[in-house]
Amino acid sequence: MSFKLFELVGTDPSRPFSPFCWRTRMALAHKGLSAETLPWRFTEKSAIAPHGSEKVPVLLHHDQPVVDSWAIANYLEDHFPDRPSLFGGEGGRAMARMLNAWGDIAIVGGIFPLIIADIPKNLDAVDAAYFRQSREARFGKSLEEVMSGRDAGVVAFRKSLEPMRQALKKQPFIGGAAPNYADYIVFGGFQWARVTSPFKLLEADDPVYAWREKLLDGFDGMARRSPGHAV
Repeated sequence: MSFKLFELVGTDPSRPFSPFCWRTRMALAHKGLSAETLPWRFTEKSAIAPHGSEKVPVLLHHDQPVVDSWAIANYLEDHFPDRPSLFGGEGGRAMARMLNAWGDIAIVGGIFPLIIADIPKNLDAVDAAYFRQSREARFGKSLEEVMSGRDAGVVAFRKSLEPMRQALKKQPFIGGAAPNYADYIVFGGFQWARVTSPFKLLEADDPVYAWREKLLDGFDGMARRSPGHAV
C-alpha cells in the first residue's frame, strides 16, 4: 500500500512534532497502515509545493497527494472500509467534524501560547528564525512576551477541558470504550506539547492526564517512543 507521509520535524528527523501530523500518525496506526516518513521542515516549502500544499501533513498514496489531516482521515476511512473505522459510522464522522474544529481552536490554540517560545529550541537556526519572525508578526509581540503569562494561562486552559473531563469520568476514551479519530484530534495537541516543551500542561490526578497516558501507550507505545518531555 505505498504510503509516504511528509511530517514536520526539527533538528531531530526522528522526532515529528506537528499536532496535525500526529493526528494522521494515529489514524494510520488505527487503520493498521504504515507509511514511509518524509521529514519536512518549516523552510522546505518547495518540497511539498508540487503536491498543492504549503503545510503538513501531506500523505502520498501511490504518489497521489492527500492534503490536511481531516482530509486524510476521511480518505483513509473511505478507501479502507474493511479496516477498523476511525469514526464508527456517519454520525461519528459528523461529531468528529465538530471536534476537529474544537481541537484546532481550544486545544492547539489553547496550548500554543503556553509553549510558543520553547518550540524554536527544537529547530535549527534557519527554521528557528523563520518560526520566530512569522509568529511574532502574527502576535505582534515577542515569543517570550506571548508565553510570559503561561502560569496563569495554563489554569484557564485546564478549565477549558472540563467538558472532556466530564466525559472521561464516564468512559475511557472520547470515542467511548475504545479510541477513535475524536481522540486522535485532541491527542495530537498534547503530543505536540510533550515533544517540544517541558512545560506541565496537566496535573497527574486529572482524568485527561490518564487518558493521554493510555494513548501514549497505544499501538505498542508508538507515541511514547517519540522522544519527549516527562510532563
